[in-house]
Amino acid sequence: MFTIKNVENEIIINKSKFITNLFSVDSIDEIEKNLEYIRKKYKDATHHCYAYILDNIERFNDDNEPSGTAGMPILDCLKKNDLNHVLCVVTRYFGGIKLGAGNLVRAYSNSVSNALSKTSKLSISSGFLVSIKFSYDKLNIVNNILENFEIIEKKYDEDVTYIVSIDKTTKEKLESITKLCIEKEVMIRQ
Repeated sequence: MFTIKNVENEIIINKSKFITNLFSVDSIDEIEKNLEYIRKKYKDATHHCYAYILDNIERFNDDNEPSGTAGMPILDCLKKNDLNHVLCVVTRYFGGIKLGAGNLVRAYSNSVSNALSKTSKLSISSGFLVSIKFSYDKLNIVNNILENFEIIEKKYDEDVTYIVSIDKTTKEKLESITKLCIEKEVMIRQ
């Protein structure tokens, strides 16, 4: 399962401009905020068609394009690329030439595929946001265990405290040598 790095891409098809925005997302609230952002940014656009996959939730919207010509092709592209935790919005500025149903499907599919080719796929898995507290003599051991993870925050007082997102295996390794406090469950992107 993968997500993506956020990206924006634009293509022109028969004088219509298609602007594709891909977002990595973790909640419905985040999806709504990104949709609102795009609608404001391109408020004069003809259509804002979208699809998203968030765990087992899949939704799409044709935004007044003929039924099945925009949202479903966008969703199909996301599914074919084994993506999750992703929102794709394709904004269309109508160029004056009607494309017809078949050409609309191809236009939206090509727009998404083109944007996907310009971003990186990130592997995602379930994990934990944790606070880790340990003594200075364990600093090298902990740093070696966390070498593939981004440490969000570091504090050096009497003991060392890290805040980091980790996977289950790493959590188990750290529990054996440190005091670990789970803040919440999160998705890990690598």
